[in-house]
Amino acid sequence: MLSNHLQNGIETAKLVWSRLPSSEDGAAAEVEFANRSNDGVGSESLDYEVIENHAYREQQAQRGTLWVSYYVVLRWLFSLLIGIGTALAAVFINLAVENFSGWKYAATFSIIQHSYFAGFLVFILFNLGLVLSSVFIVTKFAPAAAGSGIPEIKGYLNGVDTPGILLFRTLIGKIFGSIGSVGGGLALGKEGPLVHTGACIASLLGQGGTKKYHLSSKWVRIFESDRDRRDLVTCGCAAGVAAAFRAPVGGVLFEFYEVTSWWRSQLMWRVFFTSAVVAVVVRSAMNWCKSGKCGHFGSGGFIIWDISGGQEDYSFQEFLPMAIIGVIGGLLGALFNQLTLYITSWRRNSLHKKGNRVKILEVCIISLVTSAISFGLPLLRRCSQCPDSEGIECPRPPGTDGNFVNFHCTKDREYNDLATIFFNTQDDAIRNLFSAKTFHEYSAQSLVIFLVMFYSLAVVTFGTAVPAGQFVPGIMIGSTYGRLVGMFVVKFYQKLNVEEGTYALLGAASFLGGSMRMTVSLCVIMVEITNNLQLLPLIMLVLLISKSVGDFFNKGLYEEQAQLKGIPLLESRPKLYMRNMTVREVCKNQKVVSIARIAKVGEIISVLRSTKHNGFPVVDQGYNGETHVIGLILRSHLLVLLQSKLDFQNNPFPCEMRGISNRHLSDFVKPISSKGMSIEEIHLSEDEMELYLDLAPFLNPCPYIVPEDMSLAKVYNLFRQLGLRHIFVVPRPSRVMGLITRKDLLVEESDSSATVELQSTSVRDQHQDRRANGRHTHLEHPLLDSLLVQE
Repeated sequence: MLSNHLQNGIETAKLVWSRLPSSEDGAAAEVEFANRSNDGVGSESLDYEVIENHAYREQQAQRGTLWVSYYVVLRWLFSLLIGIGTALAAVFINLAVENFSGWKYAATFSIIQHSYFAGFLVFILFNLGLVLSSVFIVTKFAPAAAGSGIPEIKGYLNGVDTPGILLFRTLIGKIFGSIGSVGGGLALGKEGPLVHTGACIASLLGQGGTKKYHLSSKWVRIFESDRDRRDLVTCGCAAGVAAAFRAPVGGVLFEFYEVTSWWRSQLMWRVFFTSAVVAVVVRSAMNWCKSGKCGHFGSGGFIIWDISGGQEDYSFQEFLPMAIIGVIGGLLGALFNQLTLYITSWRRNSLHKKGNRVKILEVCIISLVTSAISFGLPLLRRCSQCPDSEGIECPRPPGTDGNFVNFHCTKDREYNDLATIFFNTQDDAIRNLFSAKTFHEYSAQSLVIFLVMFYSLAVVTFGTAVPAGQFVPGIMIGSTYGRLVGMFVVKFYQKLNVEEGTYALLGAASFLGGSMRMTVSLCVIMVEITNNLQLLPLIMLVLLISKSVGDFFNKGLYEEQAQLKGIPLLESRPKLYMRNMTVREVCKNQKVVSIARIAKVGEIISVLRSTKHNGFPVVDQGYNGETHVIGLILRSHLLVLLQSKLDFQNNPFPCEMRGISNRHLSDFVKPISSKGMSIEEIHLSEDEMELYLDLAPFLNPCPYIVPEDMSLAKVYNLFRQLGLRHIFVVPRPSRVMGLITRKDLLVEESDSSATVELQSTSVRDQHQDRRANGRHTHLEHPLLDSLLVQE
């Protein structure tokens, strides 16, 4: 019996291992992903528009009240599961990082009691092992897990799907890769990867799991539209921010203001609910860990830097140094964005094209340099005398978190201020910089040395082949120069109620505002993680200044990275020149490729092979022999129809409409972040190429249409606000069928006899005539003049 179980376990392990990509597959996938992303070819627009064709209406007619109730309950259930799953992933990541860091520092401090060289070797090897595991996971298993993931998620919620960003292996790579890169002491954070992790969890739940690894269920696979999946990813993204910063309200605002380009009030409730679930689960986990069951997971881990006991008031005299902090944050943030853009561009265009070995070697070298700086620089600093203040433990026990680290000190009552920053996790180091009632804990020389070194390491490390967030490193940089300014303020004004930690907080906010250009959401996040509402006006002041200074030089960090990766983001506002351009000027050189309603299979194959468009207008012959546009058909839908061969017919006549939805609607759904089907996968015989295919049941009969003289700025706003993928451009219509007003859209549902009242009496008369005749007239559009396709 035992041998049978053992044999089954071995076979299962072999099956799972066989489904993992090999090193060659991983390298090829990474190279292809990088190359496709650089030129924007790898990304594809999403279909947020509801295609109200015959198949859709037939499917909706078959769904009753019970299905609608099940759909609503499942949406809220998924919001709950997304919150729980993201919170548990955050707890696991933080617990692992804190324990690995705790073991590393405990072992290092224990060994340096006998030999500093041996302790240095242990410190370097520990960091190198963790970083090597991270870069190995990314390069060999999950190439899309590199970086923060926020530009890709922002692109997805903007309507652009990049292959690989929401896969199951990307989720695994983000979780374990973040543990290695952050636990290994690199100048990176885990907050950006947590946002990506929440989005991956939401995506996998939305498509019923992953079929590749046999972790799927058809009972929850009802979110088959890009719009439903986008809503789930929105909840996951907000959950990631709430879990990373323990800031549920900040997570909602981050999603609303910084990431998504489309919002509605019903989604706000679900996002808020998901963030609240995250806060409850994280709080419960932290309370459980306080009992000592989580190892070194103590006061560190989840970010919360409580400075409520610090500075309680401020004077107008302090506004000038606070404004200076905002200017410094804007300048350093803009410089950071520009330097990372140059270095990342060089990496992607030359260095990373040499293969995975170069990527691994690069990260290992950066790890060795970071470890050498972290261990070596404190050795060059002289120790300081511990303060005589009551309630302060100085020096703290070796290998534990807190202030006043005794490192390379000859006396017992001394501490090394530079080691206090370097020999802590980033969360604990920021907590030390924010701490109140710790005057003169750091010398100006130590803060300047740390600022220059950590800033340089953050610039070089960002963009390597490991999961990398930039929130916490940005807070580290900003809090360092903020505390420097605070030291000068204390010395200049000679005021006892000025806290250096307060200026460290303002410096952190200023650098994030100058780099990421976030205002409202970042302001709320900083208030939530510091538990000090009194500093809200000051945070608002430095954010406004730093963002204004940074905007003068370049774009935000995530916008720059998205542009570098070829993600075609539509910004919140159109460019000024678009107001003076019409859509006719944009598409005057385009050649419109249309498909007949009933076309030969061979003709459709020829069109798909000769073009790269993702949408085609469908035309039909009217009763008078004139050609009319009857809708839009997607390339992906055509490929599904050609692959299934179920709707091929021998004659060029309209097909039977019944049973269409049962055959194809579920097949039209493209898995998230997959490349989808290509024309090369379609294999047809010569006889099948001579058959016919009626596209009427599957096309979009009501695409959005604009006149040819509409300004490009208006079309831009339509694309972004409605989440469109295609817009038809047609000549100026010759007549008006009617005019819809706000009053026409407020029809009471209880009044079954109510009719839509239009301002055009002719249209109202036609509507009454149609009701009397029991038939509907067909609205004829002029021949399509051009087509705008967001490829």
